[in-house]
Amino acid sequence: MPADLLKQLASADNATEILTFQRGIERELLRTTQQGALALTPHPKVLGAKLTHPLITTDFSESQLELITPVHSSTDDVLADLGQIHQWTAQHLSDERLWPGSMPCRLPAENDIPLAYYGNSNLGRLKTTYRHGLGIRYNRTMQTICAVHYNFSFTKPFFDAWHQTARLQPLTAENERAYRSEQYFGLMRNFRSLAWLPAYLFGASPAVDHSFVRNQDHDLSAFGEQTFYKPYATSLRSGGLGYQSSTQSELLNVCYNSLENYTATLRHGITTRFAAYHALDQHKTTQFAQVNTNILQSEAEFYSSVRAKSNPLPGKNFLQHLDETGVGYIEVRMLDINPYLPLGVSADQLNFMDLLLLHCLLTPSPEHDDRLCQEAVQNFTRTTEEGRRPGLTLRLNGQPVGLQTWARQTLDALYQLADILDELHQTSRYRACLNALEGRIDHPETTPSGQILNDLREQSVSLIDHHLELSRRHHQAFMTQPITAEAKQNFDEIAAQSRLDFDQIPADRDEDFSQFLANYHKAYE
Repeated sequence: MPADLLKQLASADNATEILTFQRGIERELLRTTQQGALALTPHPKVLGAKLTHPLITTDFSESQLELITPVHSSTDDVLADLGQIHQWTAQHLSDERLWPGSMPCRLPAENDIPLAYYGNSNLGRLKTTYRHGLGIRYNRTMQTICAVHYNFSFTKPFFDAWHQTARLQPLTAENERAYRSEQYFGLMRNFRSLAWLPAYLFGASPAVDHSFVRNQDHDLSAFGEQTFYKPYATSLRSGGLGYQSSTQSELLNVCYNSLENYTATLRHGITTRFAAYHALDQHKTTQFAQVNTNILQSEAEFYSSVRAKSNPLPGKNFLQHLDETGVGYIEVRMLDINPYLPLGVSADQLNFMDLLLLHCLLTPSPEHDDRLCQEAVQNFTRTTEEGRRPGLTLRLNGQPVGLQTWARQTLDALYQLADILDELHQTSRYRACLNALEGRIDHPETTPSGQILNDLREQSVSLIDHHLELSRRHHQAFMTQPITAEAKQNFDEIAAQSRLDFDQIPADRDEDFSQFLANYHKAYE
């Protein structure tokens, strides 16, 4: 039982050190006009140079910010950091605003969505070329979807103690990497089987603006003239309209059974030509339309609810570094932005994720065969599309189980872990987060997705107008909340240093970039 194993860890002399987790947040969000349209202006220079700034950069679009916190051992500290980054950013946006939701604001024509531009260095051109490739493979509209990414890791003392509970020989430098990676992959297999639960509890994208679906075929219902939705959806962002790739699901079988399989499968995707993507190059309007014409341009193109991560030095091949050093942390990528929250995420949500990830590591995790792998995907997809449907059933080891029944069983297990952690850390935050979220299981209307649809009906407003009002409220809060002089000076200095660092990077010629791409590809072979 996970609770029994946790009690063993909590009884150690250094239990507090063992059971202190590390986490960081990456939040994506769009810059918009005050009318809720995508801002078409360049990344504000006052924010710093996006290629070299450690905290404020861009994702796919020039209009799509990515705010990155340092790593913290406290939920409160990571949210405080995220809050200050938001405040400083909002206070430097002039007349623009920060969009509060995952599904995008009112979008311009497809080709008018601006790609993020990082200058004419080889690295900068690689990043823009990669984004151009994403745009022609999946369309630019899809890439404007935003999320909260939660980076989470256990400490070395945790793995040392966890290893000892199995009464194995002491870890050596040679086998520590393999053991740590094995445990993280077991965690990720269990998380993929339970990813439907945070999708249900925190999904906040049941509707989209008409500019997102444009003329494409879809099975959404209309709400007025500008909004489309699914009545029981929790996260359209994570469903068929969002970050999905049929090419990847058909050609890449990544079931998280080992580090070796994981990196080998991604390397295969990066080095294997795909005819449909090769055909895109036949009609290119720019010399470098894609990084390559293979299944994946890089490991970053792999779409999944969770990914194995490490921290290679700049210029170091990521998969090679992951093979050499093992999994350093995991990145949970399936969290919607809660539009009702200024930061898009709450302490209760992060504390819940800590409990769920700990539960996933402490629970036995058999390797996934094709059936279990498909079951995990189907449960997740069904929850994103119709998770609030009364009586919805999922599949557990091939047998039908009610979503509410499985959710209550999982929360019962998490309560046991919460009590142990709260007693150890002399707090009540873990049990409190479960108390705050438990009501959502039997009352789907209280989930963020349910609240959004209720608001649209009761207020008779479009999704854009609904989110626009929330954007105004959050902006007012960011503008009026005090930011310390020390924090302001720190952000000012980081932005100035990023501009200096960027100016030191030389521009490169087309010939140089061609060789740079050749070397980039060779590193994966």
